[in-house]
Amino acid sequence: MAEIAVSFLLEKLTTFLQNEVELLQGIPEDLQYIKDELQSLKAVLRVADSVGESNQELKVWVQQVREIAYDAEDTLDEYKLDVVNDHRHGLDAFLQQVCCFTKNLKAQHRIASKINGIKSRISNVSARRPNFDNNGTSEQGPSSIATVNPWIDRRGDALLLDSVDLVGIDNSKEQLVQWLVEGNSGRKVVSVVGMGGSGKTTLAKQVYDNTKVKKHFAVHVWITISHPLKIEELLRNMVRQLFDSIRKPVPQGVDDMDSFLLKMIIKGFLQQRRYLIVLDDVWHMNEWEMLDHALANNGRGSCVLLTTRNSEVASTSCIESEDKIFNLEPLSPDESWTLFCKKCFQKNSCPAELERHSRRILDKCEGLPLAIVAISGVLATKRRTVAEWETVYRSLGAEIEDNSRLINFKEVLLLSFNDLPYHLKSCFLYLSLFPGNHLIENMRLIRLWIAEGFVEAKEGKTQEEVAEDYLNELLNRSMIQIAGMTNDGRVKACRIHDLLREIIISNARDQNFVAVAKEQNATWPEKVRRLAIHNALANAQRNMNASHLRSFFVFDTGDPLSSSPTDTLIPNSCRLLKVLDLRAAPIENFPEEISNLRLLRYLSLRDTKITTIPSSIKKLQDLETLDLKHSQVSELPVEILKLRKLHHLLVYHYEFTSYSRFHSKYGFQALSGIGALQSLQKLCFMDVNHDNALIMELGKLVQLRRLGITNMRKEDGKILCSSIEKLINLHALSIVSSVKEEVIDLQCLSSPPQLLQRLYLYGRLEKLPEWIPCLESLAVIYLKWSRLPNDALESLQNLPNLVHLELLQAVEGDTLHFKAGGFKELKLLGIDKFEGLRCIQVEDGAMPCLEKLSIQRCKLLERVPLGIQHLTKLKVLEFFDMPEELIMTLGPDANIPEVYYTYWRNGEWEVYSLEGSAENGRSISTESLQSRFK
Repeated sequence: MAEIAVSFLLEKLTTFLQNEVELLQGIPEDLQYIKDELQSLKAVLRVADSVGESNQELKVWVQQVREIAYDAEDTLDEYKLDVVNDHRHGLDAFLQQVCCFTKNLKAQHRIASKINGIKSRISNVSARRPNFDNNGTSEQGPSSIATVNPWIDRRGDALLLDSVDLVGIDNSKEQLVQWLVEGNSGRKVVSVVGMGGSGKTTLAKQVYDNTKVKKHFAVHVWITISHPLKIEELLRNMVRQLFDSIRKPVPQGVDDMDSFLLKMIIKGFLQQRRYLIVLDDVWHMNEWEMLDHALANNGRGSCVLLTTRNSEVASTSCIESEDKIFNLEPLSPDESWTLFCKKCFQKNSCPAELERHSRRILDKCEGLPLAIVAISGVLATKRRTVAEWETVYRSLGAEIEDNSRLINFKEVLLLSFNDLPYHLKSCFLYLSLFPGNHLIENMRLIRLWIAEGFVEAKEGKTQEEVAEDYLNELLNRSMIQIAGMTNDGRVKACRIHDLLREIIISNARDQNFVAVAKEQNATWPEKVRRLAIHNALANAQRNMNASHLRSFFVFDTGDPLSSSPTDTLIPNSCRLLKVLDLRAAPIENFPEEISNLRLLRYLSLRDTKITTIPSSIKKLQDLETLDLKHSQVSELPVEILKLRKLHHLLVYHYEFTSYSRFHSKYGFQALSGIGALQSLQKLCFMDVNHDNALIMELGKLVQLRRLGITNMRKEDGKILCSSIEKLINLHALSIVSSVKEEVIDLQCLSSPPQLLQRLYLYGRLEKLPEWIPCLESLAVIYLKWSRLPNDALESLQNLPNLVHLELLQAVEGDTLHFKAGGFKELKLLGIDKFEGLRCIQVEDGAMPCLEKLSIQRCKLLERVPLGIQHLTKLKVLEFFDMPEELIMTLGPDANIPEVYYTYWRNGEWEVYSLEGSAENGRSISTESLQSRFK
């Protein structure tokens, strides 16, 4: 995977040579030579990475290339730091120019010497490059480079499993069999999708061998897709199987036919027969497209059953088949335990003294069948003592790395990783920085990827949009899992399977890509580039060589670190640092050394107790993200306006008790001249403080995607509307008035941003702005303390994409009436503190997609909504601080799976279930529910 480092450096060299060449005084030729040599080595690295894992000589050569690439990158950044660009004016301008010239000259000589050394190293390593033939085999003979990889592809073993060895497959099998044998006469494509090791092939084989399926189809063929795909070889195999299935000879000349003729034979054969063809392990769209037209749509009810790790392949192949996609879920805890005991204890029960430790190890497998079988197989060879099994639990990563019994498991999971393009490999390896079971916020990850330089620029897209595409591709390839969704369907957080994470931690460490320190005496490479400190490590940074460090994270530092001086948080001499994430670190003052990290692109001090930001932050000219969310900062220095590359400025916190309070969201004091930050995409939350000139400045921030402002007055409305009209890229807008009774006047907005998806208005509205019902992209609307006329909501009912509507004192009157045909896509509805509300009426056909309804603090409401039985998709009904007598008016015909009533008592929520389940009396923390009241 040295290709990652080399590709990244090549991009950097290209940019550097274009932008800085006039300053280098003769060095460009050396850099161009380095670039050309690395370019020629790139293809060799790709092959070497795939065949050289077990060959020490080749492994060392790849490592040397990678280290050269890293050192060259460091040298380019040192040049940027050391070559002074000081353009002062005034009486000392001449002396300053002389000083700068001297510094620059010394820097030039130092950098030139380093570049010359790198040139010499690249020349030597290039002369020792291995030569591979077209099959990826070394031409230097077996003694020098070529080695046999100890892993043998055993994916086909899933075809040999007996049904008695399988667990948790029956329901899935029945569903797939039903899909195959029932339905119309057109060709169906059914896709089974899941991550590597989830049992896709095993399930498909059980369906393929099912008696009902065998009787239903005249022809059955199983095709396993090889990687890389050799299309003609695959088609010949299919022809042979087809003719063998009807006991007829294969047509003459098949071995000499091209792919077109082979497809013609296949299509002609299938045209007259009802067939089932299984395509096992399809990775890419082009693999499906190469075969699609050969598989005749003959009007006989034929089927193609496809297994894939890629959800995009699954959805695209099934477009014409009513989206018959089967997402293979992990085994349940009970099923996992059954499989574990069957494999580990040879169908006997687990010894009582080992059960707790067994279940802890089993939790790491997260219901992945291949992982359960592999890990239980390892445990079956261990001594059955608590100490032995505790050791396995603590060192699972090392077991996966070193235990020969886990080679197959490791390689199956790595197949998907090896198939990634290099830029996605970087993005995926980066996930190893985060602790196990850590929910990774997608926006945090996207900003980090950009700061690291992993995200390439694409015409017509922001880097954030390109990074979001990267994230979606990793999701589609089943490399990461969705861990949280926003109410309007966006991915909010993701996670990685625990054992896959152990594998990539090892991989990232071997590549010197990332180091993770989890213990007091943890060690890391001498030239560590990215370092994550997990848990309390007060002295971890002492004596470490940080001169090559690019990224530094602190996670879960705990109380022990809080007694340490803050200067131990940031390693010394890390001047090349680009990412500094001190989220939730126990610090109260802004560390002075941060201001000297001139290459810094990402700085997070979120959830710290920092109160002020010094003026010296102006030195961070490359800063793109400044995250001060949930810190104590309420004012920024004017020097922040010098950070012209700033994309994301997050400075706000919530004060939450129980329900929404009007004054619960706090931002920062407005900065006159904010319009200078024209790269800003997110600005939240700024107190406009009755400053008309400042509100007018907002119109200059034409790149804004999200804007949040507080302390608005009615008289500010006209100027704000004028500014908002210019923000054509705006996706989310949040406006909070100065006091609850203050009117937000947005009537003058004649050309609202057409891309607006989320609108949050907190304050009085004399009438609903006429432009709101015209925005077809709107998916989320919060109206709080609006006090609109009773019929105001009718104009919202035809919004085609509205999925979440949150209302707090939003309309006056005693009745809320939801009419038939209205709010067709609404999934979540919150109704809070309608003080005069006595009746909610739902007509048949209103809100047909509603899944969750929350009713809070409507003290005069006399009964549950009339017509609630019409909400046939309602899954959750919640009451907050509502009379129990009202809740009991819910009739049995409502048929709602989950009904809860909740009360705020003694500083926490108490949740009760209407069914009297285990939920009764359960107390939950404020934190777990605060998101709904934000």
